[in-house]
Amino acid sequence: MKLTKARAAVTAALLAATLTGCGVAGAVTGASVDDSSTTTTTTATATPGASVEAVLAANQESHAEADDGTYDAASATTVTLSGSTATVSGDGATVDGSTVTITAPGTYLLTGTLAGQVVVDSSAEGTVQVVLDDAHVTSSTGPALSVTAADEAVVVLADGSTNTLEDGSGYAHGAGEPDAALYSAADLTIAGTGALTVTGNTDDGIGSQDGLVVLGGTVTVTAVDDAVRGKDYVRVEGGTLTATGGGDALKSDNAEDADRGYVAVLGGTLALTAGDDGISAATDAAVGGGTTTISAEGDGIHGDVSATVGGGSTTVTKSGEGLEGKVVTVSGGTLSITSSDDAVNATDGSSSGGGMGGGGMSAQDGVSVTVSGGTLLVDAEGDGLDSNGSLSITGGTIVVSGPTGNGNGALDTNGGLSISGGTLLAAGSSGMAEAPSTDSAQGWVSATFDSGYAEGTVVQVVHDGTVIASFTASKTFSSLVFSSAAITAGESYDIWVDGTPSGTAVGGLALGGSTDGGSELGTVTADVHTGGQGGGRP
Repeated sequence: MKLTKARAAVTAALLAATLTGCGVAGAVTGASVDDSSTTTTTTATATPGASVEAVLAANQESHAEADDGTYDAASATTVTLSGSTATVSGDGATVDGSTVTITAPGTYLLTGTLAGQVVVDSSAEGTVQVVLDDAHVTSSTGPALSVTAADEAVVVLADGSTNTLEDGSGYAHGAGEPDAALYSAADLTIAGTGALTVTGNTDDGIGSQDGLVVLGGTVTVTAVDDAVRGKDYVRVEGGTLTATGGGDALKSDNAEDADRGYVAVLGGTLALTAGDDGISAATDAAVGGGTTTISAEGDGIHGDVSATVGGGSTTVTKSGEGLEGKVVTVSGGTLSITSSDDAVNATDGSSSGGGMGGGGMSAQDGVSVTVSGGTLLVDAEGDGLDSNGSLSITGGTIVVSGPTGNGNGALDTNGGLSISGGTLLAAGSSGMAEAPSTDSAQGWVSATFDSGYAEGTVVQVVHDGTVIASFTASKTFSSLVFSSAAITAGESYDIWVDGTPSGTAVGGLALGGSTDGGSELGTVTADVHTGGQGGGRP
């Protein structure tokens, strides 16, 4: 549970205005934060169940335009890099030894190899467009490409080109000073269809003190610390991005402004590897499109204020906690999480709440998990779905392969679990097993077993001889919760093992099958739970 960064506010009114059909209403707020040097009171505001579009609408707009990758080569200033120097043909750029300095807005086409540095220092209004066309820059004293001043900077990767930027190792810099192989003090856009390899040997790979947008290209980043960082925001909207960082892979860390500090994945293909978090946002982390794979030592996707997945295909192959925020929403797309701790975790970061489930500790104000659509597949060694506040399921398909140890549960809430739609299958250990509330609009069954069943076991929910659900376990389990529109409160359901599934399986769950060759364990009554926090065993 890592919510240590200062929390910034987002515009709750705008989020609420654009939110529809979420089943949970109202906004939530945070508290004051001590950052060890000064005490800053900020208000963290998010709306449970908000869509990706609503989250983005409450944040600063992107500076980038869809046509930022277009340029006129005929009118561009040409910079030919050659060893430790360069030559310029056109206006707006000068060469001093091994340093190329761009001093005015315009388009600059770079080609060749330079052992030195390219600096953009433009005080005039207008965009500086740097086109890399088989350009290779390596600096031993600082960033390879450093935008120290510009109204806006665009790096275009020319079609068919291969480019590299690499900075020096261990150069000195203060807070807010150039600290990345590709650095910008202004809004930065990366566009085009070429390839770029960035190596950050001192701190970050690509870093912007304002916003950072990736529109296209094949971009590979490796960094000692954060691979890709935009202080105000990071938006990935296209291209192929492979980011490996000793710290975070994608990061935005502005915790001072209400509408900044967010990370949004809206398109493209991403492969993120991190020594800390895969995606780290001081405010909101939002995934709305694209194909993303994350391997992280820390959290897979982390937003101090909110963490939202509303589209695309996201696979977290390794994480401490997979999807974490104060307000967590899954509303669409496919999300698969493998975690050594909690797979989905909602917390305000305080010491109150957490640990025990089923209301064992008091619920944290404004903390929630909402699942309203999409497919959520979980393989957790900690809790599967964990909320230190409330947990609401209104739609979607959720399959939880929960913990094998009794210190955690497949489902764990402090404020209760309500379900009114969708399909839920949660299997795990029995010591902390929790079920939905009895006043849920949709029926559910809960079963706790005298002994654990092994990986590969097929467990079935059967009603009047018809198999409603067949689950093939991926690990040992001793408790089961199932809910769908096929379950009616108060009716009896039989629990079988070793039958045969049929139909398309999602995360091991098939909505059909046969009991042939299986064994009946017993009968449970829908909407009655006495296991885990109680007893009741079929």
